[in-house]
Amino acid sequence: MSTPTSLGGSGKEPVGVVGIGQTKHVSARRDVSMAGLVREAAVRALADAELGWADIDAVVIGKAPDFFEGVMMPELYLADALGAVGKPMLRVHTAGSVGGSTALVAANLVAARVHRTVLTLAFEKQSESNAMWGLSLPVPFQQPLLAGAGGFFAPHVRAYMHRTSAPDHIGALVAYKDRRNALKNPYAHLHEEDITLEKVRSSPMLWDPIRYSETCPSSDGACAMVLTDRAGAAHAPRPAAWVHGGAMRSEPTLFAGKDAVSPRAGRDCAADVYHQAGIGEPRREIDAVEMYVPFSWYEPMWLENLGFAKEGEGWKMTESGATELDGDLPVNPSGGVLSTNPIGASGMLRFAEAALQVRGAAGAHQVPGARRALGHAYGGGSQFFAMWLVADEPPTG
Repeated sequence: MSTPTSLGGSGKEPVGVVGIGQTKHVSARRDVSMAGLVREAAVRALADAELGWADIDAVVIGKAPDFFEGVMMPELYLADALGAVGKPMLRVHTAGSVGGSTALVAANLVAARVHRTVLTLAFEKQSESNAMWGLSLPVPFQQPLLAGAGGFFAPHVRAYMHRTSAPDHIGALVAYKDRRNALKNPYAHLHEEDITLEKVRSSPMLWDPIRYSETCPSSDGACAMVLTDRAGAAHAPRPAAWVHGGAMRSEPTLFAGKDAVSPRAGRDCAADVYHQAGIGEPRREIDAVEMYVPFSWYEPMWLENLGFAKEGEGWKMTESGATELDGDLPVNPSGGVLSTNPIGASGMLRFAEAALQVRGAAGAHQVPGARRALGHAYGGGSQFFAMWLVADEPPTG
């Protein structure tokens, strides 16, 4: 397992999120180029922080594989649009978890006092290519006719169902919840005003047991955040979301003994973040979770992997209504990846939405009284994980 530097620890600069911006996510933003898309999110993040381009010391950008759009190393031509000319600019890539990993790289630059104020941004313009077929790799890398990520993950979902005796309606409950939450989020891609549980359950089967309405859309969009140190946060016009813990973990796609249902890298990453943040009982101490759920069954699976439910109990937690917006552990109040999926930005959206919750700035999908929130992202074949825990007060260590 890889173990990068964690955000926790004495002697590090506290990191605050003082600006958040995102685009309205849609299936195709034909009105803007990639440069226009990323600049839109960045301008909104700067406006939220009431800062200008000159106030940014460095830029950290992330996206999913370049072949998704067919533009190689787009960060080179996006530097101008992001005010990075003459400034340090880093590109991060960890497949679908990249939005989270990118935010963590930026946060570490501030924590290590390399830079005081950093703009971090992640994006995807899926309409300019076809990510599903881009993910359908030929033999010998995977079996033929395994179209898209859903084809890869469906057997893992089936294994979870077999392992836990979960009934087949759990996935529909998750999708129904997240699509209703998305109606409260003006930036969400899917706004299905007429959504019903029966519509989800009767939608076409794509990859058994995953139905059409239990899958994520293909979105164009970008998300940006401004991260700064304690002094910068003190001058911010609005409360900061403070990073109390952050970590990345990875493991090979295939190896003897790999648990595809509950990957060790995910468990280890969550444990590290909780240790940094002083969290002993995640379900009791965390008020909201923005979890990377591209296929609805991954909510109960990740509830167990992240320590919110005992092994075999995640689906029961979902079924009980605990993860609803008014439950004791709201999961994906924004609508999540099931409602918005610009792949490269999806992880950062989870981190940003967690920050919005503890800032009390999530609008109609705000969890009342949220003080601690977890942002979670995974990518590849459940091999890359990135998470952070943010709170409404700075860490005391």
